[in-house]
Amino acid sequence: MEKTFYKKLGIRIKALREQSGYSQERLAELLKINRVSLSQIETGDRKIKAEEIVNLSKIFNITSDILLDLKKDIKVILEKTIKPTKTLPEIRINVPQKNLKKFKEVLLYILEKVGSKQNIGESVIYKLLYFIDFNYYEKYEEQLIGATYIKNNYGPTPKEFIKIIKEMETKKEIFKVEGTYFQYPQRKYLPLREPDLSILKANELIMIDNVLEKLSDMNDTQISEYSHNDVPWLTTDKGEIIDYESVFYRTQEYSMRSYSEEDIQ
Repeated sequence: MEKTFYKKLGIRIKALREQSGYSQERLAELLKINRVSLSQIETGDRKIKAEEIVNLSKIFNITSDILLDLKKDIKVILEKTIKPTKTLPEIRINVPQKNLKKFKEVLLYILEKVGSKQNIGESVIYKLLYFIDFNYYEKYEEQLIGATYIKNNYGPTPKEFIKIIKEMETKKEIFKVEGTYFQYPQRKYLPLREPDLSILKANELIMIDNVLEKLSDMNDTQISEYSHNDVPWLTTDKGEIIDYESVFYRTQEYSMRSYSEEDIQ
């Protein structure tokens, strides 16, 4: 599915380039990459980065969500000058700030709210945590948990999860249950104490509740597929850390904001 996306996106970028009258050399120059890299993007053999998506949207005078919406046809409207890429404010913190206490309490809150659902196993929890963290960061430009998420085959995986779970098991804060769900192995966690909500702000709880309401009925396959169409996932290489800053290039379906024309110029 991911390879198909990049192949179709590459065909779209090539068509836009040709409509605009750009050679590969010229478009590569504008993107500040070499011609071989652009050729690989157009054939789907190289993943496009988040900053390259936003630069292409400026070059072709379209929004990034329209560029990534492969179901719609688009026409290029060229401007006389190419506006420089917007510099992100320095106040944003790109490196995740891990908060062990908050991680535990958020996890316990998730388990208390939806942990008893049959579909909520360890893998689904990974994605719930990812969307809680990345949605909050996009909306408020601040860390909620600030976990480090790795791009693995089945979706974003919080790097700290296993270590924290082991500590919580030792302290009798959670209980691990090994079982099956539709004949597939499933690892569930049951809370052994109530979460301490005093360390969570009101808007943090609202964000957590919104994610749970929207996604907690999805099974592992459904939520994995959903995460695979999010720009932070699409623009990260397998096994690499997913960059929090890439949330600012999300498509409309995933975005927590409504970006104006000025925001993308």
